[in-house]
Amino acid sequence: MLDTSHRTAYNEDHEAFRDTVRKVFAEHMTPFLDQHEEEGIVPRSAWKALGEAGMLCPTVKEENGGLGLDFGFNCVLCEELSYLGSSAGFTLQNDITANYIERLGTEEQRAKYLPGMVSGDVISAIAMTEPGAGSDLQGIRTTAIKDGNHLVVNGSKTYITNGQNADVVIVVAKTDPAQGAKGTSLVLVDAGTEGFERGRNLDKIGQHSADTSELFFNDVRVPMTNILGGEGRGFIHLMEELPQERLGIAVGGQAAAQRAFDEAVKFTKDRKAFGQPIGSFQHNRFLLAEMDTELEVTETYLDRCLQGVVDGELTAVEAAKAKWWGTEVAKKVVDQCVQLHGGYGYMMEYRVARDYVDGRIQTIFGGTTEIMKEIIGRDPGL
Repeated sequence: MLDTSHRTAYNEDHEAFRDTVRKVFAEHMTPFLDQHEEEGIVPRSAWKALGEAGMLCPTVKEENGGLGLDFGFNCVLCEELSYLGSSAGFTLQNDITANYIERLGTEEQRAKYLPGMVSGDVISAIAMTEPGAGSDLQGIRTTAIKDGNHLVVNGSKTYITNGQNADVVIVVAKTDPAQGAKGTSLVLVDAGTEGFERGRNLDKIGQHSADTSELFFNDVRVPMTNILGGEGRGFIHLMEELPQERLGIAVGGQAAAQRAFDEAVKFTKDRKAFGQPIGSFQHNRFLLAEMDTELEVTETYLDRCLQGVVDGELTAVEAAKAKWWGTEVAKKVVDQCVQLHGGYGYMMEYRVARDYVDGRIQTIFGGTTEIMKEIIGRDPGL
């Protein structure tokens, strides 16, 4: 169980919510983790169970069908999901797409999507990455060109979380290609729209329970009213939301690394070599001490950033620091935990092996470590 007794970002309400999350996971997620991994997707029944328990999109305001809670509740679910060892796309809906639709959507758009996203009846995705454009979102080629009162969407996206399950996708597209980034808009595309097709559920080295897909748009016609936010302001909207997304990734990585560390502590106490527990050797003691310190120091900064989101003060630079540092520490810790397990750490029946392959993506998606350092390095305050 994740120890949160020393955390500064959470209060009694957050911890009561955490208890609910653990109970719901114990019934609807934990018994089926291996099944989700094998099938490459989390079924809609699990989404419905979380929705019924008030665990989806907790920050959505009451008038839009939600509970109107703060971002800390999102992080509680993110931590518990990561500590559990699931890569289900609940956090993408909670931390990212719900916020886009609530903040930028028209009254009609909010009414159409948000209540279902809260209940688990509507699953969402956001399509940014393309085969030729990853962290550099200005390089996207998907277009959404005006044709009367409609937009015609053409292009392809890849590595899209919730891609197989999604009922609605926020598509990042060029509505005016001649304007570059200033011609980018966000466009809502519903599943079942003619010309919109899902590709295969991608075969990843880890995070198998997350359905991650290719998406194809071939003359997909949607009404102009499907633009989310301001026309031509898509790139600005993305930049406004990415700090919260990046913090969420760091929070999830931290919790997964903490689980790997907790497992390594148990293993080194039980596993013996030369007649004594391997955790009693000085090198291993020092290694555990270093990891414990790194995790706690990182956690302190993440708590500060979490409070920054709640207060509306988190900056892009602070989020970039949290993202690159938190995920790199998590990657390092999990790798060392595999080493402490020896050959057992290479066996998928041991949780640390899954942590290793699941966590490798964290320094890549949401903006690579290198891009995060670039953002920080351009800060005028340096």
